[in-house]
Amino acid sequence: MKGKLRIYYDEEGDYLEIRIGEPRSNYGEEINDNTTIFKDTKTDEIVGIGILDFKENVNLKNLEIDLPIDLNLILTSNEHPEQN
Repeated sequence: MKGKLRIYYDEEGDYLEIRIGEPRSNYGEEINDNTTIFKDTKTDEIVGIGILDFKENVNLKNLEIDLPIDLNLILTSNEHPEQN
């Protein structure tokens, strides 16, 4: 697995999705009620993970990430900052 790491979090739905590399044809494989692994349709290489109820299921105090990595972070929320 090589390439940019794309992170998407939907605060309202408490859903985190992490994708690796450029977008490509893939399918999801549920590994439990809240977690889906995304795999490349041609190679079966893991290209991402989706986690429902992320805040309930992940201990953010012990989250470890090896650096350096490239991140593209997208945060969605119903709240919109006021524009001047």
